[in-house]
Amino acid sequence: MEAAFFDLDKTVIAKASLLAFGRTFYKEGLVTRRDVIRSIYAQLVYRYFGANEKRLSKLQRAVSGLTLGWDQKMVIRVVTDALVSIVEPLLYKEAVDLIEQHKRDGRLVYLVSASPLEIVTPMAQFLKVDGSISSKPCTDEQGHYTGEMEFYAYGPYKAEAMVALAHEKGIDLQRSFAYSDSYTDIPMLERVGYPVAVNPDRVLARKAKESGWQIMKFEERMPLSEGRSSYGKVVAISSLSVGTLTLVVLGGLIRRKKSKPVGDC
Repeated sequence: MEAAFFDLDKTVIAKASLLAFGRTFYKEGLVTRRDVIRSIYAQLVYRYFGANEKRLSKLQRAVSGLTLGWDQKMVIRVVTDALVSIVEPLLYKEAVDLIEQHKRDGRLVYLVSASPLEIVTPMAQFLKVDGSISSKPCTDEQGHYTGEMEFYAYGPYKAEAMVALAHEKGIDLQRSFAYSDSYTDIPMLERVGYPVAVNPDRVLARKAKESGWQIMKFEERMPLSEGRSSYGKVVAISSLSVGTLTLVVLGGLIRRKKSKPVGDC
């Protein structure tokens, strides 16, 4: 079995998904401007100064701390209600065409993103792909985010989750494809036989050239009048069903690793 793995932010859509929903979250009173700036700063530090265990831990705390106290059901409702109007204008036509081509060629297609599953799971439904790997925040008994992460799909952790998924699904990674814009996804790209750098940052562009990886430029947006009927129906996901694939992958990671890239809820 072959597969194609697509990073979400700036690969399938033209901006970071969390930022894309930022205005909606702000209108709903979920975030302040200071919250958004703090989260962006933490991600920039990781992107420009590299990954180590200490920086990755700080980034995880910054991102998960942003959602502290949020009601999961409210987030699911906000994302589901606003998804089409926010995401459709941001879709890269080249990405959508590639996703459809991989489907026609008989490959499984997955979104792989550090964004929370409350955003990534509906996106996977919308694009009618086979599933997704995403971060999973912890919730308390009342369904509010605790500020901790059960699984963080970022950097090397994302690559490990992809390998675990491949093991679960019988996917041959050496015959599979992966697409990303960021050098933080180099571990993921190195695990497949056909890595593709999409609109790469400088570090990833240099790595792609040194390694002989394909480099693609996505820039055309999906026309709003085109292809609407081909998109999947976005349905509300319950707090019980959300993140099923993430938990399957997480289970594989826990079985294979003594030191797992997750926290305890």
